[in-house]
Order: sequence, then structure tokens, then C-alpha cells
Amino acid sequence: MTEEVKTPKRRTKTPAKKLDKDLQKAAEQFDKFDSEIKSMTMDRLNTAPKEEVEPQTKLSSTEIGKSKDIYLKPERTLPPGTDPKSGRVEQFNDKFREQYNYDKEYVQFIAENKEILGETIEMWTKPYPGMNCEFWKVPTNKPVWGPRYLAEQIKRKNYHRLMMQDKPTNMEGGMTYYGQMTVDTTIQRLDAMPVSKRKSIFMGSNSF
Repeated sequence: MTEEVKTPKRRTKTPAKKLDKDLQKAAEQFDKFDSEIKSMTMDRLNTAPKEEVEPQTKLSSTEIGKSKDIYLKPERTLPPGTDPKSGRVEQFNDKFREQYNYDKEYVQFIAENKEILGETIEMWTKPYPGMNCEFWKVPTNKPVWGPRYLAEQIKRKNYHRLMMQDKPTNMEGGMTYYGQMTVDTTIQRLDAMPVSKRKSIFMGSNSF
């Protein structure tokens, strides 16, 4: 019985010139991407479209009306810090008193963790200099009561996703030229939505 001998396949080497060309192209794309990111401003990022996602919590008005009132309190509190140079304790600026009184009002809201479904939200708050630092544990996907500044801070938790896409850059002689352009999307990492069980309005959402 004759044993079949297989000849190893010869590997085709990529020409050095092609490798150099590919590396140069990649470097040019990176430099363009880096340049566009550096030219971005906060105003530009703040106008980036938000990624559309379905709400996680779907409770009827009847279910919300029958839900138990859950009032949140800080799990831990730290007093204002001390200036190491002067030795003075950080003071609250009283000209913000009226705004602070508004921000500390309790509002009812539903918090959602968009990246880890059902995960409790843990965060520190310090709405104004001279105020205590407070550590909160906020249950998700159920109505809760908490200070307006807590709901506002949860709602501000988003980030921007940047990528390159082929988009029309200019037209000449009836021809459309395409090039790599940086585009961004606002991703809502955490969210907080007011509950209509009782009038409960906080800033940060255009729906209320």
C-alpha cells in the first residue's frame, strides 16, 4: 500500500511595496481621525444625535400608582474638605441657596442602567462646593424618590462614540467624491425618567 506524500503548500509573500503602501494609508487615516477629534468642541459633541433605545421599564400608570413609595437616603456621607494651604473648611456660597433649595427637593423617578440591565446604580454626589459628598445606591427599573440633583446627575451619564465612515466630501464635474469623516453618537449610559404618580419635574429632559 503506497503512502501518499503531501507536498507543503508554498506561502505567497506579500510584496514589501504593498505593505509599505498599506501602512502609509493606515497612518494617513489615523492622522486624519486624530486631527478631526482634536478639532471637535464640546458644543459639537453636545449636539451629537442620541442613540435610540427602547425604555427598559414598562409600567402602566395603574402599576405606578400602586407601587410602594421608596425614599432614598445616602449610604455614606463625607463632610466638606479643608484647604491644605489655608486650613479653612470649604464654605457654601450662599448666593446659590435658592437654587440649592430647588435642587434638593425630592422628586420621583425611575432610574435605568443601560449597559448592565437591572444593576443598581452607585454614585457620589456633591452638587455645590461646601456641601457634603454623598454616596447613593439607586435601585433601577422601579419608581423611587430622591433629590432632584441625584436624578439630574444620573441623567447626565453619557459618552460619545467616535468612528470613521465613508461620507460624501465634495462634488466636481458631476462626480461625487467620498472620504473618511469622523462621526459621533451620544450613548446614554444611565438614565432617569420622572414618574407621573405625583407632579415630579426635574430639569434635564425635554419631555417634562
